[in-house]
Amino acid sequence: MKNLSRVSWLKVLLYAILTLYAIITLIPFLWALSASFKPLFEIVSGESNFLPKNFTFDNYKQIFVQEPLFVRWLFNSVVIAVSVTVLNLLFNSMAGYALARLSFRGRHFWFLLILAVLAVPAQITLIPTFLILKAFGWLNSYQGMIIPSMVNATFIFMMRQFFVNFPKELEEAAALDGLTPFGIFWRIVLPLAKPALAAQAVFVFMGSWNNFLLPVVILFDPEMFTLPLGLNSFKGQYISYWNYIMAASMVFTLPALAIYAFFNRYFIQSVTFTGGKG
Repeated sequence: MKNLSRVSWLKVLLYAILTLYAIITLIPFLWALSASFKPLFEIVSGESNFLPKNFTFDNYKQIFVQEPLFVRWLFNSVVIAVSVTVLNLLFNSMAGYALARLSFRGRHFWFLLILAVLAVPAQITLIPTFLILKAFGWLNSYQGMIIPSMVNATFIFMMRQFFVNFPKELEEAAALDGLTPFGIFWRIVLPLAKPALAAQAVFVFMGSWNNFLLPVVILFDPEMFTLPLGLNSFKGQYISYWNYIMAASMVFTLPALAIYAFFNRYFIQSVTFTGGKG
């Protein structure tokens, strides 16, 4: 009984700590949501009021109606993030499956190379990426934003680990039915890899959606800006337009929340997809 009572108290303490952490994490988001309905003078006044005293929708009206490029920035972000996500799901899964299941010369070498790439910070590849895109004439373009990001070594490794633990019996049964290796991958393996694909989709989409470093280097035409870069342009000479930034940030946050909410049920199923045999 003492052990059970101790475990119960530990659970209560754990849930209390997690609840406190959740509240602390949520407060900045709620403040930003509240600020998106405040006029600028109320935000910069220094008062500590959490709820708006002068509630207004003018900030949202400003960014959607009177800011001619905001909708274009939103469109650019959607096109780039969705394209990058779809291409990553396809190519990372194909590469991971090849490393896990197919026998070919140099497979071990390529796997070690991918592990080595994981240790290279993205900032180091920024200048070479810029020079390559400039040579191809892809600066300030959709392909310049999409193609360098269409594969990711981290998720190749994660998909490889998932496929290493995938039941071979299913693939062998499909082969006996006459499916080719590509048919097995496309019709059998990929549909059953939904938990891993869903988790990958969330991380890749959010990474592309929030990306600021690559756009700020290769995009120079305001019409080609993504939302993170566009929000940065709301800065004035002496003051930032925090009311517009907060409203735009709420619009910017919604797609990421929607993606996470939709795929959240797959997260628990995908917890073990990075473990297993080497």
